[in-house]
Amino acid sequence: MIYFMETNIRNYIKSLLSLNGVTLSEIANKLTERTGKQYTLDSLTGKLKRESFSLKEAFILADILGYELKFIKK
Repeated sequence: MIYFMETNIRNYIKSLLSLNGVTLSEIANKLTERTGKQYTLDSLTGKLKRESFSLKEAFILADILGYELKFIKK
């Protein structure tokens, strides 16, 4: 299991995409469909490099990949 604190967002998301056999271009298309906002391969690559995914985008990405994000109190 990959823990968030041990890796950066870029590697974490790339690992999830690889595990699920989904490309970043496919994610861009699905994010565009879900949000109505234009996402491209370049825009997502930039967000990964800058580690600037919003929380909303993270929840949508998780849903697209069949996951759910939860906040669990320690």
